[in-house]
Amino acid sequence: MVQYDVRLDATFSALADPTRRRVLERLGARDASITDLADACAMTLTGMKKHVRVLEDAGLVTTEKVGRTRTCRLGPRRLEEEVAWMSRYQAMLEARYDRLGTLLARLQGAAPDATHHGDPP
Repeated sequence: MVQYDVRLDATFSALADPTRRRVLERLGARDASITDLADACAMTLTGMKKHVRVLEDAGLVTTEKVGRTRTCRLGPRRLEEEVAWMSRYQAMLEARYDRLGTLLARLQGAAPDATHHGDPP
């Protein structure tokens, strides 16, 4: 269970940053060098390397160095654990909303008619 939590934490932490989400979207279309990614995001190479490292640590990106160029591509993670967690969370929320809807319907059915106010006509 601990490994599962660590993996979820790493993935959600990596996805929490808009730059890293943008990198993943870009890599979904095609592989890119860190230089290309940095240029596309208007940031330094050092900054982009840090973002890529976080994505690598989460298993979302892999890199390969050939000569002076480090090429990035989408990693092997398919996010099954994350999707399963979100599905369980969504089911929990839907069950709460269903219970709230049932309670509101009961309360509306039990409420006195507002036009009578208990006074005789």
